[in-house]
Amino acid sequence: MEPASPLTKNSKFFLPPPKDGSDFKELFARIAATGAGRPADKDGFPPGPWTPELLAEAISQIEGNRAGVDLRTVQLWFQENDRGISPTNIRWLARVLGCDDPVATGDWQVELSTAQSRLTAKRRKQTGAEEPGALENTDVAPPASSRNEAALPPETSSENTPAGSSRHFSLASRSEALFSSRSLLDLPATVFAGAVALGFMSYVVDIHSVFYAHPNEATKQVGFLWAPNWTILFLVILPLYLMFAGDLIAYWKKEGRVKFTLGRKDQCTRDWIRRVEDYSYPYWASLFVCLPIASVVQWINECLVPLLTSDPGNFGVDWGRIAIFHPDVISVPEAVVFTGAAYLYMGICFFIFFAGLILLFTLVDDLSKIGQAPELWSYAERRKEINEASFRVMLGIFRCTILGLLIAICMRLQNMFMLSRAETIVSWLVDDLMTVLSGRHVVLDRLPYSRPTLYSSLLVVLTTCTVFLHGAARVRWMCAQAKAINAAEQPHEKRLHDYSGQSSLPWGMMFGVVGLLVANYLLIDVFAGFSVLLSLGGLLAIYSLIDPGFRYGR
Repeated sequence: MEPASPLTKNSKFFLPPPKDGSDFKELFARIAATGAGRPADKDGFPPGPWTPELLAEAISQIEGNRAGVDLRTVQLWFQENDRGISPTNIRWLARVLGCDDPVATGDWQVELSTAQSRLTAKRRKQTGAEEPGALENTDVAPPASSRNEAALPPETSSENTPAGSSRHFSLASRSEALFSSRSLLDLPATVFAGAVALGFMSYVVDIHSVFYAHPNEATKQVGFLWAPNWTILFLVILPLYLMFAGDLIAYWKKEGRVKFTLGRKDQCTRDWIRRVEDYSYPYWASLFVCLPIASVVQWINECLVPLLTSDPGNFGVDWGRIAIFHPDVISVPEAVVFTGAAYLYMGICFFIFFAGLILLFTLVDDLSKIGQAPELWSYAERRKEINEASFRVMLGIFRCTILGLLIAICMRLQNMFMLSRAETIVSWLVDDLMTVLSGRHVVLDRLPYSRPTLYSSLLVVLTTCTVFLHGAARVRWMCAQAKAINAAEQPHEKRLHDYSGQSSLPWGMMFGVVGLLVANYLLIDVFAGFSVLLSLGGLLAIYSLIDPGFRYGR
């Protein structure tokens, strides 16, 4: 039989059905190798053979195919196994091979159906199966234990998961749902509303603005609304952090991951949830640290015991212990209730904060593992897409890192003010700034009080910087790999333009801003004039949140 002559249909490389008695595996191997159905160049040739990713994407883009096709299913067609192709996928594959021509599509559908029947008969004869359905060659993905793990990126098929296995309580998946399953503003608005409620309650119990004068110390403003770690932190910084983190996690879950795995959206969502649940232990550890320890134990130690014993101990006096010396302002029972509510709110908020960091760590890890698939780097267009996704992920993590460090700075700022002899936190910062402008020498004089929150703020800095450094390492590796492959494949003049229209991520500026904020945190009230450095860091942080890519300056 003479080989079929290639031609072009609808600007695609068309190959007529060979009708040579091949079974499906033999026929499909020839189709994939020749690139039949792929877009043709001006000379009528396809750009190359089919790959599982390209064919899955082509089938999923067919108008009317809403469900798409799973990448694992297409991978089964390429492998030497007993699996064939289902009638539904015969229809979609015929559309691709027929190049959108109705007659050619019908011919290919007949050829593929016949080839599938030959494969079924051959397998049945080889195994000696007598039941008609004993060797039903479908292209349903096998269970995870029987698949070659190199065929990932999608990890496991949710269709093989027992129906009741996902009904158990999962702290990891519940935490992820807080960030991505609802409106972008739900979680930030809830945290903001809680902070507003505490502010109104402080007005009701009359501790929103309180001056305390110790016999041996200067008068100090210890009101609730004057403490930046209870006002600015929960009213502004934390809601912004939750909004940026939620936007990035929702993008990856609902858009980015689906694009790179080429699977169905529901399947990719289930694979993402499994990835999240792989990190279940850090969520429980964070919950244990934030609620029983940082919230309950700290409240008992710093507020409840001093209030009940009328002895502030070595903690000094602030809005939580002012009832000991001014019962006319707030009674001890009122102070116990208010401080208990405030510390419980703080514990819940900080668990959500750390849950966001764990999710960002998981997201970067998921991106890097998906990026290890060689197929994603085979074509320039795919490299462009993964480069753009890497940029978006890194800039989102950079924003969250800035906000995390600002949270720690607010915590340390309030603690160091309480150890100073200044009257208000504003006058403390202004006086420090004036020492620089006037050139006068000032000796730092601190009160001998204990401030356990200094340790808490240090934990915030360490965990935030860990997530940032992990993300930077993974994303830089992916960007470097994409740049190296692109440089090897494209001529010199085409390398001048990057994939997404940006030259590269501003790594120097990003590390510089993060380093400056860490220095701001460590140097608060360490030397006279620290407020100048603090002001510079604050301005750079605000600009970085608005323009994390520093495009205006380039």
